[in-house]
Amino acid sequence: MARLLATGVLVTLTALLAQPVFAQDASRDGQTWTERKCALYRQAFDDALHAVGRDGIRESFLARNTTFIEGGCTGNSKLCPETGKEIELADLLTVMTMNEGMASTFVPFGCPN
Repeated sequence: MARLLATGVLVTLTALLAQPVFAQDASRDGQTWTERKCALYRQAFDDALHAVGRDGIRESFLARNTTFIEGGCTGNSKLCPETGKEIELADLLTVMTMNEGMASTFVPFGCPN
């Protein structure tokens, strides 16, 4: 439990410290920070899906995620992970995007209850 807490603190601190650097890098590439975050999310999603695998992930969940990415990662609708694999994927993506300097609220995951 202590190791998990320490990892969470480390991930959070890394994300907080890294964000201004990534924002600067994004403007140098000619991308806005929103565009850069979406490109990073697209890559993180591909990597996470490869790591977790597709078994146990609903096609509708994958399709809504693709719609989020194709819309520039700016949609307001939330994807609710329901299966164990979807929750695993959502958790992994949240950590991966935070490691890239994004807020945990960037990812499109959330459930009504």
